[in-house]
Amino acid sequence: MAKKAQVMEIGVMTNTRTEGNPFDKVAEHGVHVTQISNWNMELCTAEFGKKIKKMAKDSKVRLNSLWAGYSGNCVWNFTEGPTTLGIVPPELREQRVKDLLKGAELAAWCEVPAIATHCGFIPEVPTDPLYPGVLDAIGRVATRCAELGLGFWFETGQESPVTLLRVIEDLNMDNLGINFDTGNMILYGKANPLDAVAVFGKYVRNLHVKDGLPPTTGRELGQEVAVGKGLSNYPKLLPALYAAGYRGDLIIEREISGAQQIKDIRKTIVYLGKYVAKTLEKAAK
Repeated sequence: MAKKAQVMEIGVMTNTRTEGNPFDKVAEHGVHVTQISNWNMELCTAEFGKKIKKMAKDSKVRLNSLWAGYSGNCVWNFTEGPTTLGIVPPELREQRVKDLLKGAELAAWCEVPAIATHCGFIPEVPTDPLYPGVLDAIGRVATRCAELGLGFWFETGQESPVTLLRVIEDLNMDNLGINFDTGNMILYGKANPLDAVAVFGKYVRNLHVKDGLPPTTGRELGQEVAVGKGLSNYPKLLPALYAAGYRGDLIIEREISGAQQIKDIRKTIVYLGKYVAKTLEKAAK
């Protein structure tokens, strides 16, 4: 069986592109919880969902959620991103909704609690003509998630904390939450992660442990860096999240590959462990 969940348990993200059993690679880091991402719509089948569930069990790794990707071209910058990412672009919206519904079915077959995804550059102004259609699309996916007993978690980055809060308030659904990627907040120049906790902390359901530096041009995202080298400020962020009621997982996401990725992940596990212990010790006093 997978290890029982602990308060602020440290884990490592994985994906369906990994050859073999992806959860073995998670367990090799000495952790036992993960979030798995999938961008291949052809894998959204009952057979593959059951396979994921079995592989996780074999590796003694707990699946905390599924990160649901979608089909079509995606450009991660400020110029083409608004017209290629998520369900905001009108010409891509219906296909992306179908893809996310497939992701929800896969999550149900995997027997995970929720899906997470980037919804795209949600309009900052609520009177924007695009906003009602975006809200409707998110609502349709979230409703199906609720029918399947799943949460729907917004991956942070492309929208400001206030915009994300407004969407959650406008939809007013019990299964909505936030997949808080602190690095993304910085890379997109949307907010200081610590300030974001004050805005939407009560809705955080999962944490992507990632760090970064702000954008230095108006066209490209900022630079992802190893945790502790950027502006995420986990020594202050973890206590703030705990004070806001967060007791969930801390899923490390280092978006590079090779030996340096492994090295950075293992350093981050030690780094996080120290500050989780301090946070819990202080809370117990």
